[in-house]
Amino acid sequence: MSTTIAIPDVVSLDVVSLEAELTGKSPQAILEKALSLFDDIYISFSGAEDVVLIDMAHKIKKDIKVFSLDTGRLHPETYQYIDRVRKHYGITIEVMYPNTEALEKFTQEKGFFSFYEDGHKECCTVRKVAPLRRKLATMDAWITGQRQDQSPSTRDSVPAVQADTGFSGPGRNLVKFNPLANWTSEETWLYIRTWNVPYNPLHERGFISIGCEPCTRPVLPNQHEREGRWWWEDATKKECGLHSTTNQK
Repeated sequence: MSTTIAIPDVVSLDVVSLEAELTGKSPQAILEKALSLFDDIYISFSGAEDVVLIDMAHKIKKDIKVFSLDTGRLHPETYQYIDRVRKHYGITIEVMYPNTEALEKFTQEKGFFSFYEDGHKECCTVRKVAPLRRKLATMDAWITGQRQDQSPSTRDSVPAVQADTGFSGPGRNLVKFNPLANWTSEETWLYIRTWNVPYNPLHERGFISIGCEPCTRPVLPNQHEREGRWWWEDATKKECGLHSTTNQK
């Protein structure tokens, strides 16, 4: 059954038909379509894939909207990187932070490293998912850098566009575009090198998938990139909830 979503300035959007239209298209074509359909659409920025999208989108439309999540536990290099990207493209990056009361309650009850004992989900919910939910509630669509090859166990079926059921609500539906879904890590880095796109200097030290400082480490040669994230947990649990397909409160 087609998923039809009502959006401003467009009578309706058949997401299933749109996904069929965009499957196999270039990231630039997907971005151009997304930016033409929505005015209130943001690029989610944190890593190498996302800055590739910023670079591509900025060549299509200068006044792109970008947001990032500051968990309070990022590497110093990541904070510097966010600022470099802001200056490089002359854009505003809207930064979302955890709710102060929720974070204070969590750290007072659980300390700063409880995720090593009982898993990362609770910490990620407070520091990442809740701030993301607040931001997504203000927009009609968002653009992510998800790739199918990032995590074969959890992202192997990421489509070019989808109805974001994880963050939609009663009377409100959200659309998510994944322009790099079919790209590989090699293609991503070829674009970065070809166009001199700024990247996080941690990549030069063996970090591939970069998250919070306590939960990220470099990977060895031939290790998959997600093995550097939450390395103490099972491989099937290496998601923080930002790309959940089930509604979360």
